[in-house]
Amino acid sequence: MSMSDNLASRPVIGWAIAAIAAVLVVSSTVAVVPETKQALVIRFGKPEEVYNAYRPNEDFGQSGAGVIFKLPFVDQLQWVDKRVLDFDMERQSVLSTDQLRLEVDAYARYRIVDPLRMAQRAGTERRVEEALRPILGSSLRNELGKRPFVALLSPERGAVMDNIQNRLNRLARQYGAQIVDVRIKRADLPDGTPLESAFERMKTAREQEALSIRAEGTKQAQIIQAEADAQAAAIYAESFNKDPDFYNFYRAMQSYRMTFGIDNPNAAGTSNLILSPDNEYLREFRGRR
Repeated sequence: MSMSDNLASRPVIGWAIAAIAAVLVVSSTVAVVPETKQALVIRFGKPEEVYNAYRPNEDFGQSGAGVIFKLPFVDQLQWVDKRVLDFDMERQSVLSTDQLRLEVDAYARYRIVDPLRMAQRAGTERRVEEALRPILGSSLRNELGKRPFVALLSPERGAVMDNIQNRLNRLARQYGAQIVDVRIKRADLPDGTPLESAFERMKTAREQEALSIRAEGTKQAQIIQAEADAQAAAIYAESFNKDPDFYNFYRAMQSYRMTFGIDNPNAAGTSNLILSPDNEYLREFRGRR
């Protein structure tokens, strides 16, 4: 290669080096933040500011996503997911108030709402999950340990989940996170003998409850019957006091109807009754004197 060719190629190499340097400068100065990410600026190893930070009820396309500028070779970007994330809890063994041991699987859904605090307290989203997972397990054991097994099969389950979510959310704020939802995937009794013994205990408890309900019903029926008898006796006594002669006459007529078979068809014509005309039982037939 001649000297003239070397001289001609030097400007080309210079321009190539300049273009590469320009690309490096631009790439270290300009960044594009997508809608689904929050850009945390790390300056000299310290979190400084957030681009496209999460804001409740913001409209899509009206956030801080897009082109941003940063100090070249000084600022670094840490991408934090803006969407709702989730993590599973390891299966927990919980003892309910009715002495039933349950195997519970649960999960929580959350989002990072304060990337600066997240970076200061945890560093990354994965570490936030690692910090919240045992807290979820502890909250679940404490809350379910206060209730019987049937609470998980009734509308009370919603209140249980709300209590767990509120407790977990108070601790999640320390890591710049917000708990969106907590749900139990499965709550089963252990297989084998514990399951069968649990069913037997539940059956015995229901039978005892049924006996208690029947006894209470019988008691209430006896009370009602006694009150009704007392009320009837009071009415009879009041009627007797108003007109004793008419009351005696009325009761005698009722007795005659039953004795002579008018109100007792089964006794009609089956027996004979011989009484003296002066018998006290027939006094109403003699009329009043």
